[in-house]
Amino acid sequence: MKPSVVTDIPPLREAIAGARHRGLTVGLVPTMGALHQGHLRLIETARAETRFVVVSIFVNPTQFGPNEDLQRYPRPLERDLELCEQAGVDLVFHPEPALLYPPGYRTFVEVTGLQEVLCGAARPGHFRGVATIVLKLFNLVQPDCAYFGQKDAQQARIIQQMVRDLNVPVAVRVCPIVREADGLALSSRNQYLEADERREAVVLHCALVEARRRIEAGERDAAVVRQAMMERIASATGAVLDYAAVVDADSLQPLGRLVPGCAILLALAVKFGGTRLIDNLPIQVPV
Repeated sequence: MKPSVVTDIPPLREAIAGARHRGLTVGLVPTMGALHQGHLRLIETARAETRFVVVSIFVNPTQFGPNEDLQRYPRPLERDLELCEQAGVDLVFHPEPALLYPPGYRTFVEVTGLQEVLCGAARPGHFRGVATIVLKLFNLVQPDCAYFGQKDAQQARIIQQMVRDLNVPVAVRVCPIVREADGLALSSRNQYLEADERREAVVLHCALVEARRRIEAGERDAAVVRQAMMERIASATGAVLDYAAVVDADSLQPLGRLVPGCAILLALAVKFGGTRLIDNLPIQVPV
């Protein structure tokens, strides 16, 4: 059955109220559209865990910088709606920017200490936009659970902190990265890559796997692990490193020594031409 598609707030709230009246739990999958298998895995998980699945499709202008790809970001709405139908989505919320950011809008959400590092260092204001739109969606949909991908690990961590700090009654589920057969993490931006860039882009996953191998072999100096990732990225034609990081999984702060038993995150951002790719690998340091 085709999902209902709503573009305004009153019909959205009416549909959610109807689901609640029928005793259904609500799952939300926030997206910017250009859906791929990673998004479909989130929807699949939401479908398994809740009874009424809402997918938002909204290219959020406040999370794009002035020189980023807001205008050319892919918007294949008809294809996205077909995929939502196939995945059993109940409702798609597809608002215009003016609805969520009307004239005079001036309220934003910041999660200090987590938003300035990693991707936040290169994209100032990005996570302010992310946290703001996610909280707005939480307020509008009022889901029981919301589903995010591990590929955007920093985003997921920020949302977890926001939910905790602001007492938002939503369970945040972070689902594993979905990868191509060669290891490249799925992303809506992968379609920007030229054929030769796509072949080289697998280097992100290779670098993360090499770093994990070193840790499992006993390396405990984070600088050595980070250097190994940097060298692996440098070996790929056309790859320009934004950052390679070994950070605490909770605070996202860089580490010196890797303490046995601690949860860490290996994280990368690499540019190929005008396309910026990110990837990560969460690890529990062996005891």
